[in-house]
Amino acid sequence: MIELPEALNIAKQLQNTVAGKTVSRVLPPTKAHKFCWYSGEPTEYDEKIRGHGVHSAEGFGIFVELIFDNGQRLCINDGVNVRFSDVDDTNATKNYQLKVEFTDDTALVFTVAMYGGIIMHDGSYDNEYYRKSRNAFSPFSPGFESHFRKLVAESKPTLSAKAFLATEQRFPGIGNGVLQDILFAAQIHPKKKIGKLTDQEADNLLFAVVSVLREMTDLGGRDTEKDLFGNICGYETKMSRHTLAAGCPVCGGEIRKEAYLGGSVYYCPICQPIL
Repeated sequence: MIELPEALNIAKQLQNTVAGKTVSRVLPPTKAHKFCWYSGEPTEYDEKIRGHGVHSAEGFGIFVELIFDNGQRLCINDGVNVRFSDVDDTNATKNYQLKVEFTDDTALVFTVAMYGGIIMHDGSYDNEYYRKSRNAFSPFSPGFESHFRKLVAESKPTLSAKAFLATEQRFPGIGNGVLQDILFAAQIHPKKKIGKLTDQEADNLLFAVVSVLREMTDLGGRDTEKDLFGNICGYETKMSRHTLAAGCPVCGGEIRKEAYLGGSVYYCPICQPIL
């Protein structure tokens, strides 16, 4: 699933790979997906961008967006996979939810596993998650610290650390994936209440949000995800399905996996005590 490090990396790869290319045609889905959403009918996308060039690409929150020279935008969210390939690449999937071909015989292939949106719009996409992602404070911006501390102060004391980071779009792009290593770096249990955090723990959480997201971004995303070319991303997760059997990298203890708030959490009960 695309979270902030992957959104930034995929956008960077798109910028370096397809910016300046001209669209030759857009192909609608070869396989219907009941949980893939479009703006209007995907058969209309061809008319909107055929013959137009890719101006740029942007990543923000859980979104990646291609911007075309006629003002149209093609936006995907966290549940969509996009891959770059040759038009007739036999290794590319034959079942897709959208395919954009370029005049140099290359293509972008969009697929959805569980759910996702592939939205063509002219800048007026009125979606809450999109707006909050686009307008969010970047964790790498000068104003993020004061924004973070304000949200801590305004949050209900009974709110858990996971809920604080990953619900209500407080921090678009921080989801159930990246928060595992953020909380591990801060030595905070996913279920620990915000009201129980000491000043030092709140500082540790702020530092972990910025530093872990920076490392993930610099390394091209998490090793639980793949990039534009289908390669596994470079950041080695410490708390994920990949490390569950390996044990805690700090104390060597057991990593626990539990279902919590609509997803699994991975944590070390020794390094991340709930008290």
